[in-house]
Amino acid sequence: MTPFGRSAFDTTRWSLVTLAADRCSPHASLALERLCQAYWYPLYAHVRRKGISPADAQDFTQEFFCRLISKNYLGTVDRTRGSFRSFLLASINHLMADEWNKAHALKRGGSRQIFSLEAVDAEGRFIQEPAVAESPEKAFDRQWAVTLLERALARVRQDFEAAGNRAPFELLKRFLSEVAGEGDYAALAGPLGLESGGVAVAVHRLRLRYREAVRAEIAQTVATESELKAEMRHLFSSLD
Repeated sequence: MTPFGRSAFDTTRWSLVTLAADRCSPHASLALERLCQAYWYPLYAHVRRKGISPADAQDFTQEFFCRLISKNYLGTVDRTRGSFRSFLLASINHLMADEWNKAHALKRGGSRQIFSLEAVDAEGRFIQEPAVAESPEKAFDRQWAVTLLERALARVRQDFEAAGNRAPFELLKRFLSEVAGEGDYAALAGPLGLESGGVAVAVHRLRLRYREAVRAEIAQTVATESELKAEMRHLFSSLD
């Protein structure tokens, strides 16, 4: 198994977007599904923060992805003009500004459904979001960052599970977001079968793998190394 469960999806620049746009590729539908699943909730939450009702926000997000697919908007993305994140945000804002009436006219529960499970869960997640005084665009970037980090963590967890190391991962994962306190590593030495210094090494390696997973997630939707670095900086600034 390749690192982080990449399998058919190597992390070459813009790889996931390119695959999703290539209708002749046998991996296109899966790539498109991964993109839609990754961005469904951030876009839904963005629409809700614009004052749209839950039911209409669900319809609107469905319509956005339907158009993304049916009109092959992915095939027209200019890789030289920024990240896929920026493209999606600009596109959905354009749809909201100019074509809301047409999108609003959709019949709820019709035949153009995409990822209904995501839609069902979206409002439940949204109402648990903390009330923060920030623009919908800033909130979108923050939700994009949170979603991307969740996906990166899932990559690392999958890799550990495939190697039969789920238990160590569960014990160590809190150190991805916490600074170890005095005695924390020593407390885990026994359960992990390591010396305290060995636990410190394991945490260091986990952090490196997690950072690589974050880079891998971002790399699928940018075109160059400089854009990847910029998105990494933007990701962490969005969480401040």
